[in-house]
Amino acid sequence: MYTNKLAGEKSPYLLQHAHNPVDWMPWGEEAFAKARAEDKPIFLSIGYSTCHWCHVMERESFEKEEIAAVLNRHFVPVKVDREERPDVDRIYMMFVQATTGSGGWPMSVWLTPDLKPFYGGTYFPPDNRFGRPGFKYILEQLGNAWAGDRARILESAGDVIQQLTQHSEVRSGGTRLDENAAEHLFLGFRRMFDSRKGGFGQAPKFPRPTVYNFLLRYHRRTGNQEALDMVLLTLREMAKGGMNDQIGGGFHRYSVDENWFVSHFEKMLYDQAQLAISYLEAFQITADPLYAAIARDIFEYVLRDMTHPEGGFYSAEDADSIIDAADPHEKGEGAFYIWTRQELDQLLGEPAAEWFSYRYGVDDDGNVRNDPQQEFTGRNILYQSHTVETSAGQYDVTVEAMAASLASSAQILLAARGKRPRPHLDDKVLTAWNGLMISAFAKGAQVLAEPRYEQAARRAADFILARMYQAEQGLLLRRFRDGDAAIPGFLDDFAFFGQGLIDLYEATFEVGYLTTATNLAQDMRDIFEDTGDGGYFSTGTEDANLILRMKDDYDGAEPSGNSVAVLNLLRLARMTGNAHFEAAAERALEAFATRINTAPLAIPQMLVAFLFSRSKHRQAILTGGEGHAEMLRTLYAKFLPETVLLGPDAPEAMQLGIKPIDGRATAYVCENFACQLPTGDVEKFAELLQ
Repeated sequence: MYTNKLAGEKSPYLLQHAHNPVDWMPWGEEAFAKARAEDKPIFLSIGYSTCHWCHVMERESFEKEEIAAVLNRHFVPVKVDREERPDVDRIYMMFVQATTGSGGWPMSVWLTPDLKPFYGGTYFPPDNRFGRPGFKYILEQLGNAWAGDRARILESAGDVIQQLTQHSEVRSGGTRLDENAAEHLFLGFRRMFDSRKGGFGQAPKFPRPTVYNFLLRYHRRTGNQEALDMVLLTLREMAKGGMNDQIGGGFHRYSVDENWFVSHFEKMLYDQAQLAISYLEAFQITADPLYAAIARDIFEYVLRDMTHPEGGFYSAEDADSIIDAADPHEKGEGAFYIWTRQELDQLLGEPAAEWFSYRYGVDDDGNVRNDPQQEFTGRNILYQSHTVETSAGQYDVTVEAMAASLASSAQILLAARGKRPRPHLDDKVLTAWNGLMISAFAKGAQVLAEPRYEQAARRAADFILARMYQAEQGLLLRRFRDGDAAIPGFLDDFAFFGQGLIDLYEATFEVGYLTTATNLAQDMRDIFEDTGDGGYFSTGTEDANLILRMKDDYDGAEPSGNSVAVLNLLRLARMTGNAHFEAAAERALEAFATRINTAPLAIPQMLVAFLFSRSKHRQAILTGGEGHAEMLRTLYAKFLPETVLLGPDAPEAMQLGIKPIDGRATAYVCENFACQLPTGDVEKFAELLQ
């Protein structure tokens, strides 16, 4: 068996390639020195452990000795886990997108020994096919070009770096923020909206919770019902589809069709975190228990399948899994999640199997009609084909009897599914993604009054603080796995985890979390802030090998570090009275003014921060005492994104001399530095909040 230098790494993705015949090396000075010493270009391959096409390219190319020999002869091969090193990924993804018009993973980039890119793409088949050049052919052509036409390659690489540097610059240049930017963004999403099935744009459909964040806050600010309706329809249709794991909870990465039906079956922690919040906020606004139920399903999935014994949250589960335990080498997309009708009959018996099949769209011959890879032949993806009420009417039973049968069947199937070979679990703990999940569990504890969710948020936060944060040095690490914490944190880590601590404070009123969030925000400013032009670099200055220091602002599958950082600073300014935080946030908004004014569709979470900055300074302060729990329920039931929540020990509350009146829980609602008369009356408190 081959063993290369990835065998000493902790990343599940790098370890997946540790026995390829390719002479892989991890990103670092050893690989770069080898490239310089041997006068070879670097082949940089970037992916992640639950990436379907990464697995395909490994099977087709990286495991093949013939192709590995060509790769080893002409290049120094380097592997990067994009989830560990988003800084490296962002730089070379920008190059690939600029030169090919698209991007994705696996990402394949060829670099000069001084790390300047000169050719790139994503997945390449091993041989010429699908109208794409084959990987072996490209390796040979580029190897020959390096030997015979190096001057042109070096000149081209130099030009590329100059262009990428210009493209990545962010500075205000005196541009004034358009105060109507939120209106323009709403109209942009309105044009993109699928009024039949929800979502924005055509297939494939990805959930993008930052869009829902913006639209719900735009609705709150303007009263625009259409903004709310777009989000609610999208959330309902996603929940009905195969993209939602109907028996195990949690959402898959995206839907390949426009109906949210056929999924790409990987599950990412960041999707669970953000979507849980979207469903919770929909529940706050509408009081419809459907949205609360979906949020609970997400939380139960994460607690069951994605939680480290010490409290942190794992990163992802793969889309592929073993089809038949007798043949561990044959894997299929979604094999863990799909069913034949015969399996349901055997497990559930009649009439339960018939009822379940009607409710969840199960056909005798399988329910996937467009299946070019033939991965779902004879099998069914569960989706909500009929409501519980319709199903009860179809079989002339009560709604209660139908609901009980369906719930029992789901538990039987979940138990049976648990005996199947599970998808690969990427069990590294990432600080940034944990921050998002801490926010979600903190919100769930508030809105659903569920102590287990508060405990989950606390355990994860305490895990990160104990294992990955060195407060004296202002050092937050990005990744923990197998007892090892490593990699200095990036802007995303500081911003997302800081947001999680702020949200956890609002759920517990434990001032220690607020204090740590404040310290972390100052650390973030010290490491990442561009004090001249405003905004925040995505990276610190630790890795001198990075050819660019970027300010990322795109709110895609995850929000950008800049968007979250700005909102954190604004919230903390109103919680602590720190005027420096507010000034830093305003400088950042000004730095991104051109993007806010001209390309808001790319940065909806930045528009969330922009709306917050333009809202009244509003604080709800609640003391302890008799009736505290009822006052909390009143507070948490309302969607109040412009209001910061404080306990009596917060710095701002202490300055105001907040205290209980007559031993009862007392609420103070303050707006623009003036407080209403305190009240211990729940109805009066609700009136003041609204």
